[in-house]
Amino acid sequence: MKPQNTNKKTKILVAMSGGVDSSVAAFLMKEKGYEVIGAFMKNWSDTKNEFGECSWKDDRRSAMDVAAKLKIPLITLDFEKEYRHEVIDEMFKLYKKGVTPNPDIDCNQKVKFPLLWKSAKKLGCEFVITGHFARTKKTGKGFEMLRAKDENKDQSYFLYRISEKDLERTLFPIGNYTKSQVREIAKKNGLLNWNRKSTVGICFVGKINLKEFLQIKIKPKKGKILDPEGNTIGQHDGIYYYTIGQRLGPRYGIHLEKNSKDKKHVKRWYVARKDVTKNEIVAAPEGHPLLYRKEIVMRDVHWIDKDTKDKMNQLKVNNKVVKYNKKPATNSQAHNISLVNSKKLSAIKNKQQISVRARIRQVGELLPSTVKYNPTKKRYEVFLKEAITGVSEGQAIVLYRGRKVLGGGVIGFE
Repeated sequence: MKPQNTNKKTKILVAMSGGVDSSVAAFLMKEKGYEVIGAFMKNWSDTKNEFGECSWKDDRRSAMDVAAKLKIPLITLDFEKEYRHEVIDEMFKLYKKGVTPNPDIDCNQKVKFPLLWKSAKKLGCEFVITGHFARTKKTGKGFEMLRAKDENKDQSYFLYRISEKDLERTLFPIGNYTKSQVREIAKKNGLLNWNRKSTVGICFVGKINLKEFLQIKIKPKKGKILDPEGNTIGQHDGIYYYTIGQRLGPRYGIHLEKNSKDKKHVKRWYVARKDVTKNEIVAAPEGHPLLYRKEIVMRDVHWIDKDTKDKMNQLKVNNKVVKYNKKPATNSQAHNISLVNSKKLSAIKNKQQISVRARIRQVGELLPSTVKYNPTKKRYEVFLKEAITGVSEGQAIVLYRGRKVLGGGVIGFE
């Protein structure tokens, strides 16, 4: 997108984290002729570096170095209060319910994009720029989000809850580049953070021991670990600290199979179910049917663009039970009616479901699936072509068609 007025530069706000991705995003936008203002977000001050200093200060210094190199102003936006309330506090609440949330998605929806845009408007900026690996596309019907060119770095999974309005005023400059190309651009143009390690862990919090982090507010509570038949095979220290698909071992009291003489061939055990009410974990050995899921309930559904939303809402209209009461007079008529009804049912079935590809984790496999609307339970359900493991309640399921991001929802169970 080019500046809208050749006599006056279009002013934009670039979210600069101190990392190479957002730095290159700022560089690319300045190269295109925009008036760039850098914005560093201070969202978390509890994480410390190896010297005991707040890690965010390291990040801001890096962002300041880049801003100085690019000769652009850098402001600091303090969103820590909002981040703690909207993201971290909510994360604790959900873990306490036995659910595994995705705080990075909440951060984008509730803090990063709305608060950045609020600041951008005050500064007279027309667009917000971030260093996400994703892309936007303007069509005759509005704006779409597309997966990034670099599939290994694609971040559309974390962005599925932003609105079409957000897409209209947001640009993702590095979405058409690979990570190696981004680093090369940074190195070639003298950005000192060109080889800085990518951030890992929870957005703004960083890499942490999740169990220790949760124990700040969720105290340990011992309970049983059961096998699929209901036999006690071990003990856990708090159902909240474990997620579906997590591997368990001898330290939880789970012992090797008695009949196995070759320890190398003993099956691994994984968390298959969690019962918060009883404070029990059901574990199952590798390959057990209890570990697999083929049907996923979508709760708190969000569609990004209007076209997709309309199509999904149409599923509610099409999903009706059709009865055929015409009584055949002869066997020949019965056969003909059966053929007609079969074709009608097939046509109706096609209108009652939408073919998509689903992703249940960042850069996870794009799984061939169908979406249906259950009128009885008033909810959308996703049916995977093949059953998979590691489907955890509270995580996101994001739907795609081609490279387009349709939207998604929060994984729920019965």
